[in-house]
Amino acid sequence: MISQLTVFLENEKGRLAAACRTVADAGINMHSLNLADTADFGVVRMLVDTPEAAAEVLRAAGYRATVTPVLGVRVPNVPGGLALLLEFMDAQAANIEYGYCFSVNEGTAIDVLKVDGDSRIEEKLTAAGFEPVRPEDIYALD
Repeated sequence: MISQLTVFLENEKGRLAAACRTVADAGINMHSLNLADTADFGVVRMLVDTPEAAAEVLRAAGYRATVTPVLGVRVPNVPGGLALLLEFMDAQAANIEYGYCFSVNEGTAIDVLKVDGDSRIEEKLTAAGFEPVRPEDIYALD
């Protein structure tokens, strides 16, 4: 599992920019960002260099920030790459709460999934030929 920074923001103009500036001013690099919103608030999910340090900096600035364990899996960056992973996860009866993807290069994408259930899912993925992302592949271990 890898650690994702989750930040809850009021759905107001400038809040996302201010949160990102807070992270940047702390010298923390952001690798990915996903934003989901409702009428009242947004949920920002980030992969950053140092997730625990980023959460502390954001909390000190008045934001509600947590670090959440998620599954990252490298897949071929081709049509159907995500579908193969999701079909495998379905066969394992894994409950996927949410997910997002990003391309690393022309050949590889990383799919990030919040998975409820099987604590051995990474082992099963590896045995099936998938490549789970290790924390040190994404960020500094803090």
